[in-house]
Amino acid sequence: MRTRFDEQLEQLHVELITMGALCEEAITAALQSLFEKDESLVQVVLGKDSEIDRKEREIEALCMRLLLQQQPVARDLRSISSALKMISDMERIGDQAADIVEIVRDMKGKDLELTSSVHIRSMGTEAVKMVTDSVDSFVKRDLDLAQKVIQYDDVVDQLFVKIRGELIALMAEDKTDSELCIDMLMIAKYLERVADHATNIAEWVEYSITGVHGGLDGENA
Repeated sequence: MRTRFDEQLEQLHVELITMGALCEEAITAALQSLFEKDESLVQVVLGKDSEIDRKEREIEALCMRLLLQQQPVARDLRSISSALKMISDMERIGDQAADIVEIVRDMKGKDLELTSSVHIRSMGTEAVKMVTDSVDSFVKRDLDLAQKVIQYDDVVDQLFVKIRGELIALMAEDKTDSELCIDMLMIAKYLERVADHATNIAEWVEYSITGVHGGLDGENA
């Protein structure tokens, strides 16, 4: 019985890795659609978002089977309940990628020669890394990696503050299209939320390993 349970837990890990990879691909393609002005990637991202939604339902069903058909011990219960929380955050990451490409579609090839654009690239890169590392930390039961993800959220937050300040200054000086600045600010905000969701995932990893959730007293998006 335990062997079967362990096999299903391993399947859960594989499914989570797959869902995490879809999230990474969705955010990466969303940023490519922005900077490469490739509107064909809009449908790619929306397709990835649908795949992520489907994967969430599949993992939910697997977790329910593990809970109902097996007799998990306390550590297993923490792992399964954490997985259920994690996939909710991953589903939201897919939504953020879709939100970004919806903005890109409406931008219709506007010139992105803004100082903040380079920081948005950096922000996207860091947010994707946070997603990757948070899922890896769960599969590997790597508490140190999970805690590094949690701490790294501050880096993305600082990039967002920098981008916001630059865009507000540009609008105040009336040196560029205000609508474009608002669009870029919204994209930066969505990336900040991606990082917040990655942080949430890492906090649930921490809980699955230690039984303590350090973010329950905080305010994650």
